[in-house]
Amino acid sequence: MITSFMAFLGVSAIVIMTPGPDTAVTVRNALLGGRLAGVLTALGISTGQAIWALATSLGVVTLLVASEVLFQAVKYAGAAYLIWLGLNALVDAWRGTGGVSAASRSNEPRLKLGRAFAQGLISDLGNPKMAVFFASLLPQFAVPGEGMFAALMSLGLVFSLMTFVWLVAYAFVVAKAGEILRRPVIRRWIEAVAGTLLVALGVRIATERT
Repeated sequence: MITSFMAFLGVSAIVIMTPGPDTAVTVRNALLGGRLAGVLTALGISTGQAIWALATSLGVVTLLVASEVLFQAVKYAGAAYLIWLGLNALVDAWRGTGGVSAASRSNEPRLKLGRAFAQGLISDLGNPKMAVFFASLLPQFAVPGEGMFAALMSLGLVFSLMTFVWLVAYAFVVAKAGEILRRPVIRRWIEAVAGTLLVALGVRIATERT
């Protein structure tokens, strides 16, 4: 039992530490809104994972994966959202500081905290790979029987908590280096890179066969 759980932690850590849409969204939001925006983005992402865990435990994810229409709908909606976020970042990078400089001078965050949480939540719920991942990974480490629901849910929540801790670390690093990263030239480069990554990830999700 302990060996199986440790194996789950190892696999989860590898998946979580591999950069993807969640990482890109968290870093960008921490840059735009500061540490708290990054933390709330991470909370939104981990909340989305907890919802996927609940759906997996209830068997809803199995139905989603089995339904080509529903699965494709989630996939394209999630891909479109990532592309939209990426294009917004690219537009900001292209325009430069513009109206942003006024916000910077007044020390006001460029990203509302509620929006940061929502972006993290939608980004994760719109990623159908999470559905496939949870549906294929969690049952391998849960003992079949009457306690299957609790086992799947517990593993999913552990994964969500690990993700939250990892992404919060990203947010703190970005916030710590905020003074340097928010310099106009560097900020524009980061916006351009983050935007390009988000668009590329969105296109990849939309075009790949899962």
